[in-house]
Amino acid sequence: MTDPVTYQRDGAIVTLTLNDPEQRNPISDAGMIEALLAALARLEADPEARVAILTGAGSAFSAGGNIKKMGQAGGLNDPLPVRTRANYKKGIQRIPLAFAALEVPVIAAVNGAAIGAGCDLACMCDIRIAGRSARFAESFVKVGIIAGDGGAWLLPRIVGFSKASEMALTGEMLDADAALASGLVSRVVEDDELLDAAREVAGRIAANPPYAVRMTKRLLWEGQSASLAGLLEMAASMQALAHATADHREAIAAMLEKRAPRFTGS
Repeated sequence: MTDPVTYQRDGAIVTLTLNDPEQRNPISDAGMIEALLAALARLEADPEARVAILTGAGSAFSAGGNIKKMGQAGGLNDPLPVRTRANYKKGIQRIPLAFAALEVPVIAAVNGAAIGAGCDLACMCDIRIAGRSARFAESFVKVGIIAGDGGAWLLPRIVGFSKASEMALTGEMLDADAALASGLVSRVVEDDELLDAAREVAGRIAANPPYAVRMTKRLLWEGQSASLAGLLEMAASMQALAHATADHREAIAAMLEKRAPRFTGS
């Protein structure tokens, strides 16, 4: 049986691949949800992992929901609405919470269509790089539903309220260049250069002290909803931890000695 999400580590860089190309990598099915959550848990627990790349097998990043299972009592929907609510809470809504708890940075290498929940999945990552053929749509209204996976929280924080409203209320598609112009992605590259570009960024992240990287990611995520005073308090506590690491001492010594640092994650 094919693993819905593959996990491959090359040195400090992990590549997670949504692996259901025939259905364009939907993430609403139970098997994919559990596989993705397991991969994220493995990533967080992997002492050698410093950064991850998330991409999709085949021609799509993720088509979001499985359209074949939508409609009356299909997929997450249930004839009894309270069960539908439970299906979302116990199912796809666990994914954004897992990403929010993750301290390993994740780069989305968007290799094709990122539609509905697939667009939101890309937004759950910290950095998004698009191949030239990438397409994005917050398209829930096109099938008569809303973003049940946290898209209304994620998207405005990335592209701003006005652009997020335009995307969500029209459901219309953005090509890679429009995604770049709106800030949805940080760069666009040719399709055959996508994974190399993602690995290049991942390598620059992995070259830094891992504890400092993880704490920096945590502060950036907390800063999206925390008060300034609350974030400063967290920053002070994390800074106390950072000052006590061997990697901090190594960074200072390497700068003074004009040599490349050797970080050990200690």
